[in-house]
Amino acid sequence: MDHFPLKRPHFFFTTAPLPCPYVAGRLERKIVTELNGADADVLHEALSRAGFRRSHSIAYTPACPGCNACVPVRIVINGFTPGKTMRRIARVNAGLTVHELPARASAEQFRLFARYQESRHSGGDMAMMGFYDYRSMVEDSPVDTFLVEFRQPDDSLAAVCLADRMGDGLSAVYSFFEPDLGRNSLGTHVVLWLIAEARRRALPYVYLGYWIADSHKMSYKTRFQPLEAFSPDGWHLLDAAAGDTV
Repeated sequence: MDHFPLKRPHFFFTTAPLPCPYVAGRLERKIVTELNGADADVLHEALSRAGFRRSHSIAYTPACPGCNACVPVRIVINGFTPGKTMRRIARVNAGLTVHELPARASAEQFRLFARYQESRHSGGDMAMMGFYDYRSMVEDSPVDTFLVEFRQPDDSLAAVCLADRMGDGLSAVYSFFEPDLGRNSLGTHVVLWLIAEARRRALPYVYLGYWIADSHKMSYKTRFQPLEAFSPDGWHLLDAAAGDTV
């Protein structure tokens, strides 16, 4: 792993066990640390390369007893070629305009976020979020964070992506889209945009967060090949068919 000099010591904590939101009947624990101060970006990048994720000003990684189902994954830009289905998705969404913006929440974004949660994740914790919770998710970031808005020809909002810029890639923090446009595969389209943007910036990776082999909602991540997974031995190519690293 690359060496990232820090200006001061950082402390890590373990959370109390809570019901796992992904695997029924299991408990979830995390190792967390706060990202703040002048070296927040440096720490964020170092931890991202070690499989951590960011939420607000916290970096975290699962530390669940007896379970390693959550696997950090990232797309290798050099080598990625969209298949027939992804090229079709790009054509279907060719009429969308893309706007890269500072990480500032808007009421319009929140209305789309709420419709998305109600349609896709009704009953989940995020479905209970109000506007100020959403604004905190977007704006409470000590690192280089930005928003991407995808708009239809009538200027209505179709999709939004919250992402972090890092020295070796872009990290997809959270994305959501218009539920009525399900046939447009906007989730895939957002990732394709991140790949294109990383390539334009000559960045080697797009970080997609955690992948769980048995989670249908996360299965789309393995469509983006080559895909690397993080393990105690570092990053390795993921064999999507077998669910193993090679």
